[in-house]
Amino acid sequence: MEAEKVTMLRYRGSKLSKVKKLDMFPKVEETFKETSSVGGTFSIFGFLIIIWLVFCEIQYYLDSKFIFKFSPDVELDEQLKINIDITVAMPCHFLGADILDSTNQNTFKFGALDQEDTWFELAPNQQIHFDNKKHFNSYLREEYHAVKDLLWRSRFSTHFGELPPRNDAPDRPHDACRIYGNLILNKVAGNFHITAGKSLPLSRGHVHMNAFMSDRDYNFSHRINKFSFGDPSPGIVHPLEGDEVIGTYGRTLFNYFIEVVPTKVNTFLTSVNTYQYSVKALSRPIDHDAGSHGFPGLFFKYDVSALRVTVKQERDHLGTFLARLCSIIGGVFVCSGILNQIVQLLIDFINNNFKKEVITAKDKELLVEDVQPSVVQLT
Repeated sequence: MEAEKVTMLRYRGSKLSKVKKLDMFPKVEETFKETSSVGGTFSIFGFLIIIWLVFCEIQYYLDSKFIFKFSPDVELDEQLKINIDITVAMPCHFLGADILDSTNQNTFKFGALDQEDTWFELAPNQQIHFDNKKHFNSYLREEYHAVKDLLWRSRFSTHFGELPPRNDAPDRPHDACRIYGNLILNKVAGNFHITAGKSLPLSRGHVHMNAFMSDRDYNFSHRINKFSFGDPSPGIVHPLEGDEVIGTYGRTLFNYFIEVVPTKVNTFLTSVNTYQYSVKALSRPIDHDAGSHGFPGLFFKYDVSALRVTVKQERDHLGTFLARLCSIIGGVFVCSGILNQIVQLLIDFINNNFKKEVITAKDKELLVEDVQPSVVQLT
């Protein structure tokens, strides 16, 4: 009968111990290390500097930057959305609002804006809202380049909402007309205008019937609460919003020349295709006797740019961020070590010189005592 074989597990040792033997970096024994108050001071300051620099680097990494790229606009089939909320100091039955684009299509194909009889003078609660919006938008237009990154990072597409309803109703007839709404237009140049007289469509364009209006019926003082293109997007400032123009002469022509720029916004929070615009404003009184011809009213003449702006939010690569952290820690550690060695050498040099001077002075005193002749007193 064969003897039963018993197998046992044998411990071959840890593989980690073999890896430890491959450590080629020099090690300094604890008994060879010399501590000093100067070295400890440099260590504390170096540690604090490392913490501060690492904190700043993390803030810089989280504080992303925006890249603006320009490219030809090839999206020719897109539709142009216009958002309007304007109050004119004339009753609605005296006004007509229409849009005519460069394709000479019927303006009523785009739809119609809503009109609401109101009062041009705002209620106290509305005046506070509009004044805040006017001052805020004026500040953004002037300081846009200083705060643009903050606006692009913001999740708020508009900083002020709609004009609140009136908290009181004046006891007098309506003297103004609010024209508001959204229209989907062709992505071509066009002319949105508000002028005297209701529009009458024709086979080619339209006309405004204002034959029964007198000069005192004209008053194109206006307040722009909203005028924008496309969908709301963070970071875009609409220059016309918050503007209020009080005309001193009723028959005045107000021209706004608008350059619309297609814009694609890609942030960490949103991704939207929208539009931003720049504007130039001109006005002149209409007086045929003085040679100033034309039609009084508000004319917003817009044109679409051939370039598209792409706004992209970016931050540095994670590997670059980690490499910077390592360089900060290593650089501060090496520099503090070098400064520590220099200071230690200076201290040792000063101490050695001081000790030499003390020893030399003592030697001179001893030498003087040795060479002094002994005085013998004779009696």
